[in-house]
Amino acid sequence: MMIEDMKFVKNFKKITNDAWFKGWHERNGGNLTYRLTEDEVSAVKGFMNEDSEFTPIGINVKNLANEYFLVTGSGKFIRNMTVSLEENAGIAKVDETGENYKIVWGLINGAKPTSELTSHLMSHSIKKEKTNGEYRVIMHSHTTNTIALTFVLPLDGKVFTRELWEMATECPVVFPSGVGVVPWMVPGGAAIARETGKLMNDHDVVIWAHHGMFCAGETLDLTFGLMDTVEKSAEILVKVLSMGGKKQTITSQNFRDLGKAFNVDISEDYLG
Repeated sequence: MMIEDMKFVKNFKKITNDAWFKGWHERNGGNLTYRLTEDEVSAVKGFMNEDSEFTPIGINVKNLANEYFLVTGSGKFIRNMTVSLEENAGIAKVDETGENYKIVWGLINGAKPTSELTSHLMSHSIKKEKTNGEYRVIMHSHTTNTIALTFVLPLDGKVFTRELWEMATECPVVFPSGVGVVPWMVPGGAAIARETGKLMNDHDVVIWAHHGMFCAGETLDLTFGLMDTVEKSAEILVKVLSMGGKKQTITSQNFRDLGKAFNVDISEDYLG
């Protein structure tokens, strides 16, 4: 079996294709990383080149030592992942110190992993610890309506959470921990990685002001579904605001009743 025939690779390609059709990945916008399971690593071992050189990550992610990640490439177009994965994505390995990585498969012809790799690995590190290894996916997309809202709403996670929750009943069930918001920062470095990581301690959704969204999840499908839910809620809110604003909405008590019915812990921080 070739790498591209393996289930996790097919799922990766499907998610990137779905995200392209959503309009979230213009040109080379957005990126995706997936942490391989032990069985998946064993399955691809024969295809790996372990002699490649290590590159500094820019931060320490010790708990990701010797982990492998399927990553999209820097400057590569999401829409091309299904055309030629090896040219547009690759498998990266973190060294035993958690400070360096190397490409062991793919990203041919001198290609490099996403410029947001530092932010991805920081979030992976935090989520691995927080979820006992359950979370394996970090997805960053340029979600149109969510970006639009960062120009008109206060850049406050509590405000964004409450506004997004009120747009669709399923929202507090799908992302009960709410969303965090990072004010505009230069992307691609350690500083924005650390700010994103701080919020990933408490949230699965982090919005980058005037830029896009970061989501974390157990599987590719769940992470894509989380982002899709947030972005749809943002689209509804954009339409509501364009129609003159809310005339009625879901109340705090409604949310408490919803949490009880669905056995979801909805924080009072968003219900005051």
